[in-house]
Amino acid sequence: MTAMTKARSVVEIAAVNSNVPMKGATTIYQGAIVVTASKLAQPGKTATGLTVVGYAEQTVVNAGADGAAKVPVKRGAIKVSNLATDLITAGSEGQDCYLVDDQTVAATDGGGTRSKAGKIIQVEADGVFVRLGY
Repeated sequence: MTAMTKARSVVEIAAVNSNVPMKGATTIYQGAIVVTASKLAQPGKTATGLTVVGYAEQTVVNAGADGAAKVPVKRGAIKVSNLATDLITAGSEGQDCYLVDDQTVAATDGGGTRSKAGKIIQVEADGVFVRLGY
């Protein structure tokens, strides 16, 4: 495509929301950390090569084939559980944390078994605020 030579209309969406095609035979619950693997959304889990796209804004059941349903996902910072055996501690703000499941993060990549979940925003006694989907 060549550079613009006149004004154009801009089509815009909110940069924090998307609708992501889901893996078949999958349920993603409202509030779950959502990842993509092979370009399809699924609940967060311990695995490598996953991309965190945000958190589910509603529960969606895809009883059909891959891509038959889409899950509305929002990017942002939410409070999630802190894995007690690989605890994120105060002073970790700004560092990466790693995905354990669809509601839990850990301080390390578990010896190379976990994908990056996001950036630690704030550590509290009952969980960790993590910026997801950026």
